Amino acid sequence: MRIWSLSPKYLDQKGLTALWRETLLAKKVLEGKTKGYRNHPQLNRFKNTPNPEDCINFYLKHIWEEAHNRGYNFDNTKFSPIEEINKIPVTRRQIEFESLHLLNKLKKRDPLRYKKFGNMVEIEVHPLFYLTEGDIEAWEKLD
Repeated sequence: MRIWSLSPKYLDQKGLTALWRETLLAKKVLEGKTKGYRNHPQLNRFKNTPNPEDCINFYLKHIWEEAHNRGYNFDNTKFSPIEEINKIPVTRRQIEFESLHLLNKLKKRDPLRYKKFGNMVEIEVHPLFYLTEGDIEAWEKLD
């Protein structure tokens, strides 16, 4: 499971669709509606907030908006549209790690998108997060 800290605008079709599905699964985990993935490390950043379900709904809303803007038909009844939320910190090194990871995927799967975003200097984070200084997050799986 990868719940990107990056803005969903960088993802290709396959990546955006996978993110939607994986985040819907994460939502079920946070709601206690499934037993799988309960201890997934990426969910800790949601669990450690006062309102994990609001955070995941806010996250889904922004994925849905990106998909909608591209003409994809994601079901907006799968989440509650949260308009404002206390943002979650994410470290600069985490964003750098994720952007390199994504660029490697885009290079193979979507060369045009890779070309468009391959020279990113300032990387936009998902609206749920705000950027802080620091190393790669402890929950990240380093291969």
